[in-house]
Amino acid sequence: MSIQMLKGNVAISEAAVRAGVQAYFGYPITPQTELLEYMSRRMPELGRVFLQAESEVAAINMVFGAACAGVRAMTSSSGPGISLMQEGLSYIACSEVPAVLVDIMRGGPGLGNVQPSQADYNQLTKSAGHGDFRSIVLAPSSVQEAMDLTVLAFDLADKYRTIAILAGDGMIGQMMEPAELPAMQPLPTARPPWALTGAQGRKKNKIWSLSLDADVLEEINWRLQAKIERIRATEVRYQAISTEDAEILVVAFGSVGRIARTAIREARQRGVRAGLLRPITLFPFPFVPVRQLMTGGVRSVLVVEMNAGQMVDDVRQAVEGRAPVHFYGRPGGSVPMPDEILDHILALKRELEAPPAGELREFAGVLLSARKG
Repeated sequence: MSIQMLKGNVAISEAAVRAGVQAYFGYPITPQTELLEYMSRRMPELGRVFLQAESEVAAINMVFGAACAGVRAMTSSSGPGISLMQEGLSYIACSEVPAVLVDIMRGGPGLGNVQPSQADYNQLTKSAGHGDFRSIVLAPSSVQEAMDLTVLAFDLADKYRTIAILAGDGMIGQMMEPAELPAMQPLPTARPPWALTGAQGRKKNKIWSLSLDADVLEEINWRLQAKIERIRATEVRYQAISTEDAEILVVAFGSVGRIARTAIREARQRGVRAGLLRPITLFPFPFVPVRQLMTGGVRSVLVVEMNAGQMVDDVRQAVEGRAPVHFYGRPGGSVPMPDEILDHILALKRELEAPPAGELREFAGVLLSARKG
């Protein structure tokens, strides 16, 4: 067992190396540049491919080419760079080749700033390119989890021949924590049977995303949808804390989920039955676990995000109107503090304890009658 003090970006890089990444292509952008810098040294010393592309557009297309050759390939960026990769991501999805993408989110929109943010939620989970496809999206809340989910991202990408995205933020990328390094996996000695390796002694393979025949493209789309349904059925991951008797449920992901955990603990110390559900897979989103909590004692839901409200729509869909869903967000690179979240939890508790409006009107009528008497 090897435990080291690692910065998040470096930890993700080393985890990718140990997961068997064979080719990395990227372009520097804060707050993930250390990831690229680490790869620039680590990959060549292992005899693997590192290339700093001329742009994010070039980087994602290089990933596409390497993935078609059947090697484990990845790139990393932040919000503006991910936006530029959207077309390439769609080509990769339609071609059904595995690829890993790391997004260390920064404040936006536009060039924004280099502070931590979660404003890429919709971009990653809903629209990571044109057409009908979805990528697997994993959201770590610690350096250790960032390493573990990086390894998982490669395994899931290969398993489903799809895109797996690690969705971190500037805080995850820049913080330093002790973490246990995963085992070094041996590189594969053979390429997958679908890979483009040169048709010598076998029938040639074809990988493409252009289908001018509508019927053919429809068949491809339904195959992709069937794959997405398998992912929804088998790959949901989440963490539930103090939810067994919770009447106020906080839903938060990534580093905000970690901050919210402190607020939950402090609320419990004040006698407030608060619980936390932290989605680890942003796609597939844990709709069923959230929905199941609504059949218990949850009476109010608070969604906390480092954005203006994106995951809150998925939470509302999961809750199905069984409880009011409230939102507290800090967009533009501002980070919510535990006391801010606690204040909202306590406000919701006071709201739950307030008598219904009808009882208030009746009480007011009694007071008015007493005064007249």
